[in-house]
Amino acid sequence: MSRRNHRKRRMQETAQLDVTTFLNLMVVLIPFLLISAVFSRVAIMELSVPTSAGGSESNKPNFSIEVIVRKTGLEIANGSYVEAAIPKKDDQYDMKMLSEMLMRLKAQYPDKEDATVLLEPEIAYDYMIQIMDAVRGAEIREDGGEAVQKMILFPDISIGDAP
Repeated sequence: MSRRNHRKRRMQETAQLDVTTFLNLMVVLIPFLLISAVFSRVAIMELSVPTSAGGSESNKPNFSIEVIVRKTGLEIANGSYVEAAIPKKDDQYDMKMLSEMLMRLKAQYPDKEDATVLLEPEIAYDYMIQIMDAVRGAEIREDGGEAVQKMILFPDISIGDAP
């Protein structure tokens, strides 16, 4: 009878799991994963896709602002022809000239809220974002001062492929 009790006792002892090594692994692994994790900020931009001819907008004037991004430079068009061409400076797009041209257009058409950015294939994503920021708004420095005033130009941006 003592043999049988001894056997039961041994089976009960082996039924328990030792999780100490697993907990040690977690104590080391969790801080390592938290330290090596990449924390990034996700920004979402509201965009609209250019639509084909619609019947509901027939009473609006046929004027649209298009910023065409080409490998050689930028073009500003009004929907039917190119109004201005801005060549690259030192292999970079001239964002200052683009902002000035867009501010002139905003002065001519103060109620206009939308613009279209058209890109050629293989234009870098970073350039697209810079140009969209320039179309959306501009920063104006006060006369010789440190103060910067933000001016909203065309906040409703559509994107598409350049012709």
